[in-house]
Amino acid sequence: MGNLLKVLTREIENYPSFFLDFENAQATEGEREVWDQVNAVLQDSESILTGLQAYKGAGQEIRDAIQNPNDMTLQERAWNSVCPLVIKLKKFYSFSLRLEEALRSLLTSLTCPPLTPTQHLEREQALAKQFAEILHFTLRFDELKMRIPAIQNDFSYYRRTISRNRINNMNLDIENEVNNEMANRMSLFYAEATPMLKTLSTATTNFVSEMKGCIKVLKDQPADTVEGLLNALKFTTKHLNDESTPKNIRTMLQ
Repeated sequence: MGNLLKVLTREIENYPSFFLDFENAQATEGEREVWDQVNAVLQDSESILTGLQAYKGAGQEIRDAIQNPNDMTLQERAWNSVCPLVIKLKKFYSFSLRLEEALRSLLTSLTCPPLTPTQHLEREQALAKQFAEILHFTLRFDELKMRIPAIQNDFSYYRRTISRNRINNMNLDIENEVNNEMANRMSLFYAEATPMLKTLSTATTNFVSEMKGCIKVLKDQPADTVEGLLNALKFTTKHLNDESTPKNIRTMLQ
């Protein structure tokens, strides 16, 4: 993924010249399956951003409830204000999981040999456009999230109230929507300053881990049938640009 980003931002020295026609990029037959999968996710991205931008929080209701712990009317008002917000937060979190899966599919398509990242971008511009759209969405989501401290305050109140179980028979059916396991995962997600960027990082890490698994499988094969590929994979990280790296390997994996 690093080389793919370098190509997009032209950070590779003597980068090849090519034109990314994002405005007119159309999925080819070979791209169609992955493009459809990713497009199904991206179609929902604007509604996610709209929902996040409209997030107002329940700060006043929560403060009133905390300052008047014996006033059950205020307790109920705060709880009923927070519950719909928690459902929204779950929706945003669930979308991040879908985005992670979509990114993994794109990484597989845009980095698979024997083509270089540059060749992939030239030939699969519809997928390259989707990759850029995911990055753009990520920046927009995280920028909005950082401006809404109410998100973590609301969710903390929800978790405290659930754990104490002080409000009995008051819309506790929400635990069917956001159980303890889901709440723990959501809490970790929203604790990040840039949760969607973290999602991309996680997707990339998982992708690399899968590649390591492939290497192990290759090593179990007869050496004469996989030697060339193994040698190439050995130089995909810090040694890629070393002068000692064979030119054919550098050309394949730049």
